[in-house]
Amino acid sequence: MDSKLTKEMKGYPPAWLGWLMWGLVATLYLLGFFQRMAPAVMVDELMRDFNINGAIMGNLSAAYFYSYAAMQIPSGLLADKIGPRRLSSYACIIFAIGVFIFAWGPSLPFAYAGRFLIGASVAVAFVTCMKLAGHWFPTNKFASVTGVSLLFGNIGGVLAGVPLSEAVAVVGWRTAMTASGVITLITAVVIWLVVRDDPREYGFKSYAHASVQNHGNLPVFAALKSVVCRRATWLLFFAGGFSTAPVLVFAGLWGVPYLMQVHGLERTQAATITSTMLIAWAMGGPLLGALSDRIGLRRLPYLLSTICTTLLWSVFLFFEISPTLLYPLLAAIGFSSGSVIIGFAFAREVNHPGASGATGGFVNMSVLGVAAIMQPMLGKILDNHWDGVLQNGVRIYNSAAFTSAFVWFVVSTALAVVMLLLTRESYCRIQES
Repeated sequence: MDSKLTKEMKGYPPAWLGWLMWGLVATLYLLGFFQRMAPAVMVDELMRDFNINGAIMGNLSAAYFYSYAAMQIPSGLLADKIGPRRLSSYACIIFAIGVFIFAWGPSLPFAYAGRFLIGASVAVAFVTCMKLAGHWFPTNKFASVTGVSLLFGNIGGVLAGVPLSEAVAVVGWRTAMTASGVITLITAVVIWLVVRDDPREYGFKSYAHASVQNHGNLPVFAALKSVVCRRATWLLFFAGGFSTAPVLVFAGLWGVPYLMQVHGLERTQAATITSTMLIAWAMGGPLLGALSDRIGLRRLPYLLSTICTTLLWSVFLFFEISPTLLYPLLAAIGFSSGSVIIGFAFAREVNHPGASGATGGFVNMSVLGVAAIMQPMLGKILDNHWDGVLQNGVRIYNSAAFTSAFVWFVVSTALAVVMLLLTRESYCRIQES
């Protein structure tokens, strides 16, 4: 770094530069979210092309979640060790390779391998976004910026709804997936050329915690030990997973088949409803995060929002809802579920500032890990209640089958409420270590 430039630029970076650094890495998160939700509008094509049942379809979709969850702690440690720029650039290349394998693999094992690589590589995206936010933005903006990450990611989820559904109808799912792989390679080049891990590399002051600026991040194993030995970390780990998995499972896989088979909707209309849920989730993240920042509390808004989510899933499950009313109901569920963003800021504040990457990776592992378990589990429940009806080679499940599966959404969010009741407030202050 040019020492003269460092002397001349002593202030904090302009907001636009911070958003640019963050936004380029967030593009990887957007693309990853797109791949996360893509199977929902390709269920019929995938089940037909690979001749698979609901349980295997659930496992194929969840291969992304398995590898994503498994890579969360390594991603956090790598973000602390080599920095977001290098980590996200390398991840984009591996990501694109996984997409190409998934898109053009001739058999089911290739599809599994592609989904596994996609999940493992994009696992770094959210962690690197949080890592950059800690250096390019002040602490009292962390939940807000992290919330915008969720908003950015959900743009990818929305693109995986109606736009992808239409693309699949026109050019086929394999060509549509290939195009997304090419875009990912371009993203790798731009991140490498533009992004920097810390404002000091561009001659500005850093927002990183003083202990990190003076002493650096904790060593890998010390950081991991610091994170996993805290009771609060585990409570927020399970709260995040249990509160978020139902949205990811419904919008990301079983929601579209449910709306088509139970409510008789066309695929585009069903995808529109699940996209509405994701848009609301995307809005809930930054708005609830900003509210938490403003009032200086983490536990209370997170807890109240999760209680609301549990009640709304209960209404969805136990009351007869018309397709028209599903729009506002699922939107409300998505919005309240966005409070998971508060959990990442909460976890960061109750852990050592030199282990922020490890903290983010550890907590995010649960968010995808619980969804990875729930997707095939619900597929298995659907298969167990299947009455033998086939349509164009696709299994058709009745309302009772879906109800038996979706009851786990209420159980999951209720468990998240219990976890949050056991936490203690951080008052939006980073622990001094």
